[in-house]
Amino acid sequence: MSDRSLLVKDLGEHSLLNKLQCFCPQDLVGDDGAVLTTNPDRSLVVTTDVLVDQVHFSDRTTTAFDVGWRAAAANLSDLAAMGAEPLGITVGLSLPGEQEVNWVEELYQGMNACLGIYQTPIVGGDICRSTVASVAITAFGQVSPQKVIRRSQAKPGDAIVITGLHGLSRGGLELLLDSSKGSGLKFPERERLILAHQRPKPRLDILRYLAKIPPEIAIAGMDSSDGLADAVIQICRCSGVGARIDKESLTIFPGLTKLAEIKTAWEWLLYGGEDFELVLCLPKDFAAVLVKELGCEAAVIGEVTLNPEIQIDNTNDLNQEQVLNIGKGFQHF
Repeated sequence: MSDRSLLVKDLGEHSLLNKLQCFCPQDLVGDDGAVLTTNPDRSLVVTTDVLVDQVHFSDRTTTAFDVGWRAAAANLSDLAAMGAEPLGITVGLSLPGEQEVNWVEELYQGMNACLGIYQTPIVGGDICRSTVASVAITAFGQVSPQKVIRRSQAKPGDAIVITGLHGLSRGGLELLLDSSKGSGLKFPERERLILAHQRPKPRLDILRYLAKIPPEIAIAGMDSSDGLADAVIQICRCSGVGARIDKESLTIFPGLTKLAEIKTAWEWLLYGGEDFELVLCLPKDFAAVLVKELGCEAAVIGEVTLNPEIQIDNTNDLNQEQVLNIGKGFQHF
């Protein structure tokens, strides 16, 4: 039997675990738990994310390698949204017995490829039998207690910052579902859209910029994995504030308008999700410096307000709604 046709049920639990342990640091696995050392005066941040076949991924749009990359990126993005540096992850893997072993190995190769960029190891996990493949990751990070980013810390007058463009992952999904679309796209545009969906990059790079902001300056934020509009609404709800978004500050990636009508591209930007950028609220002076350091795709897109409504200014030309609607973002139920 070739490795390509070997199934999980043919290999068995212990043999599969032996294969997967080679993706982990040998000094951290093998016991009933991993022992991680945190730095003094740091708080532990823990986050969990679950990806399920036919809900979060499918073989139509993602290889096993890409599923692994996306699973790791989603959890690292949550750590970045808390201002935390990653320490490691554990992986809970549920598999049908008919799943090819090669698929599982490629899944772990994708996870390690993403994690390796941020020097983050897989420190343990578990496997079990299931009727559907799913990947449940728990990620561990550390952050100074004075530098924790929380959704509840936005204040009226704060600037609202996005770390990058939105809508690209949704555009990439459209291309992967129907490759005949986007005939007017240039190759770099098509490639960027597809990579935005298959191999997103968590914004851990901003931590070095946020480290320059004094600890007494509270920063509110979260990642935009469920959509830009969802992130703004969630932050405002948790902080008991509202927001005014300036439409002119929101840049639509040129490839999106070659792939869809402007109204659809705008919907993808606001509600598409899975871009894994960060949405941050902080005082205007610090926001301006942060945007300058992050580069041209970061932007101040609005301001936190005392009025609890979340409005978009200057929307008449695109017939867009003036109030953001959380019901349009991704929700499981």
